[in-house]
Amino acid sequence: MKLTPQQSLLHWYETHGRHDLPWRTTNDPYHIYISEIMLQQTQVKTVLERFYFPFLERFPTLSEVAQSHQDDVLKMWEGLGYYTRARNLHNAARQCDGNLPNNAHDLMQLSGIGRSTAHAIAAFAFQEPLPILDANVKRILYRYFALRERNEKKLWEYAYTLFDSSHPFEYNQAMMDLGASLCLSKNPLCSRCPFETTCKGKSEPLLYPEPKKSKLKPIRERSIIIYKRSERYALSQRRDRFLHGLWGFYETTDTVYGKPIGQITQHYSHFTLEADLYLSTETFSHEAFEWFSLEEIRELSLSRADHKAVELLRYNL
Repeated sequence: MKLTPQQSLLHWYETHGRHDLPWRTTNDPYHIYISEIMLQQTQVKTVLERFYFPFLERFPTLSEVAQSHQDDVLKMWEGLGYYTRARNLHNAARQCDGNLPNNAHDLMQLSGIGRSTAHAIAAFAFQEPLPILDANVKRILYRYFALRERNEKKLWEYAYTLFDSSHPFEYNQAMMDLGASLCLSKNPLCSRCPFETTCKGKSEPLLYPEPKKSKLKPIRERSIIIYKRSERYALSQRRDRFLHGLWGFYETTDTVYGKPIGQITQHYSHFTLEADLYLSTETFSHEAFEWFSLEEIRELSLSRADHKAVELLRYNL
């Protein structure tokens, strides 16, 4: 008896799927939610080895996230990047009073939960029959249906076309694993794919979808001044959207006079920061800045660039 594409996928997942991932061995909506947010823009290995368990140990329930200060959430997110995710998580926890809704429609009303994330939480925690559309799944669908044009609205229609509504958990997990292990962006392993006989784009998979136009990342040149007063250092909590809520030293594009202590380069998703660092004991008064000892700075949530600045500061003391 010939298997349907969905059956072939589920058979493949049964043998090759990553069944032991901790967010797949639980039906706790909060644990699943945390994994979905952390896995946005971040590799499974990084989340699993460095962030998932420490975060849950610090915040065992979503209610504890809601009751905590945003600084505490950002501190546990430190190093994971894309800090908007942490701020949205904190806002969402307060919006729902620490109790996640049990359906995708209501989940989408919370900060930082888009359609695909809402579908994932609902499907994995509550078995709601909904497909997801993360980066791996998108790539599979573009190739499977031989779609050249990037169009997410149409892609949702195709997602429902291939979806197996009777096995929402297994199907969605299988699609993610297939994209992560076989339907790769550069070197897809089509001969080993369970869709090998039905995929319309298998002969030229790299044509689907059409490549994005590459953009050169701009370089931001800055000077970072570490102001020192009585063994304490001036930092402020950032208000810009990118690193909002994180603490940092004074940055400027103006000419700086002080003791040079080094240079740092930090690569971000949309730009590269190149900064010269200076240590200054000149009078500095700014209402947005507070003064901290080095030990107190350890407890603050900092960007990676500011962590590098602290390392250079310690080296030069």
